[in-house]
Parts: sequence; structure tokens; C-alpha cells
Amino acid sequence: MTKQRVFNIIQIGNKDDIISRFFDIFITITITLNILVMVLETFSQLSAYFPIMDVIAFVTILIFCIEYGLRIWTADLLYPNVSRPKAILKFLLSYDGIVDLFTILPFFFLSGFVAFRILRIVRIFHLFRINGQYDSFAVIFSVLKEKKNQIASSMIIVLILMLASSIGVYYAEHNAQPDVFENAFSGIWWSVSTLLTVGYGDIYPITVMGRLMAILTAFFGVGVVAIPTGIISAGFVEQYTRVKQQENFAKDEHIDMLTVHINDAHCWKGLNINQISPPQHFLPSVVLRDNEALIPVAELKLKEGDTVVLAAEGYFAKDF
Repeated sequence: MTKQRVFNIIQIGNKDDIISRFFDIFITITITLNILVMVLETFSQLSAYFPIMDVIAFVTILIFCIEYGLRIWTADLLYPNVSRPKAILKFLLSYDGIVDLFTILPFFFLSGFVAFRILRIVRIFHLFRINGQYDSFAVIFSVLKEKKNQIASSMIIVLILMLASSIGVYYAEHNAQPDVFENAFSGIWWSVSTLLTVGYGDIYPITVMGRLMAILTAFFGVGVVAIPTGIISAGFVEQYTRVKQQENFAKDEHIDMLTVHINDAHCWKGLNINQISPPQHFLPSVVLRDNEALIPVAELKLKEGDTVVLAAEGYFAKDF
């Protein structure tokens, strides 16, 4: 089996290749089994079955190791524009490479540390990667990327309020409860639980000034949590509406848009979106694949059977 064939099989989301599709399903089942074993091993009542679970965990980890090795072996096909050593390094430092590495390392080197076993849950991101370029998940990733500045700003607001409330409650309560609010860190713990509306109740103010601050912090907490939620929700609506509009435009034969059908001999086949050369003043607006509308992100690789819809830079202008 050639390297190119192996590369085509292990690439995620290739619906036209039955073997590749089977491989995706097989890896998904393997991930599910591994996570299920990790959960079941926390039940002492099932201790009699632990040896069997350990065997399952070992076999699944071995499968992950083989997959990781194959992805390193075919890294030069994933990044054809760089040399093989640079392609391997680029994969190892990529999101997928780091996730795959964290999938394996805890089993061999960190199994004695309970805290590190939580890293195994990172494997579940493989489940998201299977459809990472398709409609629903692509919308989520695009929204988070598009709204990252607003989300970061809201997080800064949260940190400022958290710091202000923690210092304020410390000075208001320290004299009354020196053992509870003994330093600023105690105030931070209280402010986090209050701002995020958790309210554990293990630390709480008893003075009038402290309780007034608690009331204000609780009110601010409701608004602070709503800010990033509103930003992300609005982004979902905007992005999903935009994608559906693009899909409708692409299906309307009366819209003056260019459609490029990718066949076996087309020069765009196998290229990423950022590698193609569309006509002047045109940009990819949507890629139709298997009756699904894909967002033309830079790393989306075109394949036979795709239809690339190109629109004028003026956003679906009808007069070019």
C-alpha cells in the first residue's frame, strides 16, 4: 500500500472513500471504548473486570500509536509545500499533532499521576474533528475565530471585576473574619464563585459593607456571564445565516456567480482553498460537497466531485 493511499485513508471526512470512511468509524469506536474504560475504572464495584479493561485500554492506545505514526509518516503529503522534516515538525506542533500526542503520553509516562489522566479526555476532540470542516462545526469554529476580540474583551472585563470585588471584600471582611478572608486570594475565590453565579457558600461576608459588595458583585456577575453568551449567540446567527444565504445563492441559476466543478483532471483537485488561483476579482464563497455546504476555510482541501462557487469581491455583486 503506497504512502498516498495510506494518507487518503487516514484523512478525516472523506465520504467518497469507503475504506477511509470505515477508518473514521473505527477510530471513533476506539476512542469511545477508551473513554468508556477510563470511566468504568472509577467504579470500585467493577474491580473484578479491571484486568479486562486494562487490556482494552492497552489495545486502544496501541491503535492510537499506530495512527500517530502513520500521520507522522504521511506529514509531507499533508504539507506538500515544505520539506519533509519541516512537514513532520509542523504536524507535531499542530493542533491535531498535540492532541494525538496527549492521547498517548499519559498511558506510558503519566499513568501514576491521577491528575494527568484527565488528559485522556482530550481524545474526544477526535470526534469533533471528523466533521470539523462541515457545516455545523465549521460555523462554531468560524464564530469563535471571528468574535475572538469581543470574547477577549469580555474576559478582560470579568478579570477586572473579579480583581476589584476580591480586593474590596477582603478589606471589608478581613477584620471581622481574619481566618476566612486572610489574604487577597481568599477574596478571589469568593469573587469567582459569586461572579460566575456558583455561590458555594464556603466563604461569605457577614458585615454590612461586605454584604452590599456581595449584592453588587452578584448583579454584575449575571451581566458579565451574559455578555460572552450574547456575543457567541449573535455570531452563530450571523454566520449560519450567511452560510445558508451563500448556499441558496449557489443553487440559484439566475445569480451571476461562477461555479467550478472539480473532476479528476482539474488542476485544483487536491489543493487547499488558500492554494487555488480563482479569476481576478472573484473569491470562493462556498464549496458544495455531498449535498452539504462547506465554508471555504483556508485549509479545506478540494477533491473530485466538489463544486466551488466563486462570487465577486463585492459580496455577491450581480454586475461584474
